Amino acid sequence: MGEISVKELLREVLAGLNRSAGVYASAVVSRDGLLIGSMMPEDVDAEAFAAMTATMVGAAETAFSELKKGVTDRVIVEGTHAKIIAMGAGPKALLVAMTEPKATLGLILLEMSKAIEKIKKILEV
Repeated sequence: MGEISVKELLREVLAGLNRSAGVYASAVVSRDGLLIGSMMPEDVDAEAFAAMTATMVGAAETAFSELKKGVTDRVIVEGTHAKIIAMGAGPKALLVAMTEPKATLGLILLEMSKAIEKIKKILEV
């Protein structure tokens, strides 16, 4: 039996997240916007999603830094048809999820936190 790759391990974590809390798309993204792994619907360009969400988090981090208000825990963008939530997953990665607009935020954040712990262990390797 062959060794499971980092990409496969990440896909398992993302698949689990996508089965929970109204999440229908998720990705692990480098902080500079490169796609590390994703579970996205066919109609979502995962590479563009990765780049845009990393830019969004970077802008929020810059704003917090400039205002001397600490560090950014998460970025949440709510729109008519979706919510996008981005959270740090270690020093070099982000976990980003897209949900239904009415999805329960508390449950999503809990499930994302659990996924982040798994992702951190996977990316340590």
